[in-house]
Amino acid sequence: MSFDPPATISSVQPDPDPPQPESESNSADRHVAPGSWQHQPRFSWAVTALAALVLVGCVGTVVAIALTMDGLDRVPWPERALSHMVGRTMDLEEATKRTSEWEQALYRWLTGSETTARLEAIQWYRELAVVSEDPLVDFQLAVLEAESEDLSALRAKTTQWSQERDPYRWFGKALAVAYLAEPADRGAIMELQALAADSLPAGWFYDRLASRLADRAGDPSLPRSLEQAAADRSSKLFTWSRWLTAFELAAMAGGAVVLVMVWRRRSRDPQWLRYGNSTLPPPWPGSFGAHVLLRGGAIGAVLMVSFIFLSAEHAALRMIAVPLTNLPLLMLAQRHLLQPAGLTFNEGFGLKPLPGRASRLWLAVPAIVAAGLFGEWIMGRIAEPLNLSSHWTEWFDADLVWAPTPILSLSLLEYVVFAPVFEEIAFRGLLFGLLRRRFSLAPAAMISAGIFALAHGYGVLGFASVFWSGLVWAWAYEKTGSLVPGMVAHGINNLLVCLAVIALLRS
Repeated sequence: MSFDPPATISSVQPDPDPPQPESESNSADRHVAPGSWQHQPRFSWAVTALAALVLVGCVGTVVAIALTMDGLDRVPWPERALSHMVGRTMDLEEATKRTSEWEQALYRWLTGSETTARLEAIQWYRELAVVSEDPLVDFQLAVLEAESEDLSALRAKTTQWSQERDPYRWFGKALAVAYLAEPADRGAIMELQALAADSLPAGWFYDRLASRLADRAGDPSLPRSLEQAAADRSSKLFTWSRWLTAFELAAMAGGAVVLVMVWRRRSRDPQWLRYGNSTLPPPWPGSFGAHVLLRGGAIGAVLMVSFIFLSAEHAALRMIAVPLTNLPLLMLAQRHLLQPAGLTFNEGFGLKPLPGRASRLWLAVPAIVAAGLFGEWIMGRIAEPLNLSSHWTEWFDADLVWAPTPILSLSLLEYVVFAPVFEEIAFRGLLFGLLRRRFSLAPAAMISAGIFALAHGYGVLGFASVFWSGLVWAWAYEKTGSLVPGMVAHGINNLLVCLAVIALLRS
């Protein structure tokens, strides 16, 4: 990174993109006086252009990997991971059936139908079966297809497996007896039952096969014991699910009330949710903001690539990766944007509440969280009939599921604290702020949210989810004059996702 020598007063170039007109209240909050930028050095456009190429290359690589990389390569032990995830999901579905009708209806309203969940699981298992050599993958896929009443696929498999070696031969025999009513005497069925108990891991897949075989053998005691074992296994899981659902519903209800109040006050009190004194558009010239973003982003991208390789050997490095990769950008912003405008970080991004405005945080955060949850719910209801879903590898995190407690704690610190703080400063405070010098709220929010979503490297539905979150958090920054409400809401969003994964899969 290099800069030209400081410019003299006579060599200063006028700002090529002057700020848009602001409201009187925003203009009064300015700390920068005319001409205060004349002591800033002129940036070398050649260096910035090189930084832009590096940054575009890194982002392009992330997007290319997301589009071309097999999702299964993102997860260690995909056979174990998918079996655990689908088995626990099906346990939760079974536990839901034991509740009252109104609770079942509420659960379906929030999450979608059981049929959709099972069809998604079948699709994921078929993808895994193509590349996996583990016989259990084929067996578990067959159980899912049989439970979904796809008996034609099951019949074809059992016919093929009858000609192969064990374990496929006895897999086919057991499935044919259990689901296709193939004739077998009680002794043969009990032998298959014993073989399943010895060979298959405990869980939903074994329970379904064993229960079916017991019904064929006329043994009512085994299905009852299996049902009790499943209830015991899923009781803690279902309790967590209830608490998370209750929290989301409460957040949606409380936030909806605040959103209605904001809408009703939009004309007579547009500053009602204002928490901090950050102004949009920001006071620094847009050209300076572009230089800082491109240079700081390029340095951060190179550091992030380095950390990706290093963290494969040292998981603890993940804790410091996010702060360190964002540090160059923050230093450049402090030196070339905030300091010349006479602003501290707190003032530039509204990190401290205005006098008498601290309570606005407790109004703004529920509104932001609710807007995000409503958007997620709507996307889920639209995606269901279109057969769109996020690939399971996008949200399965091995550290949240299997890592020891210290690594789990570091992961939560990264997702719930570091990522929200630094991503809000970079994408909302700097990128969205820069775009607001040229565009109104809506296009600036959409462009910044699109870049934010691309940087995450998700599929179509994951992109839409992150894009919506970026829109909501940009709106929050605009309305509150502070990054703090968006940071807190961002942290709550990430915490809910982490808790859902931990509650469902960590055991």
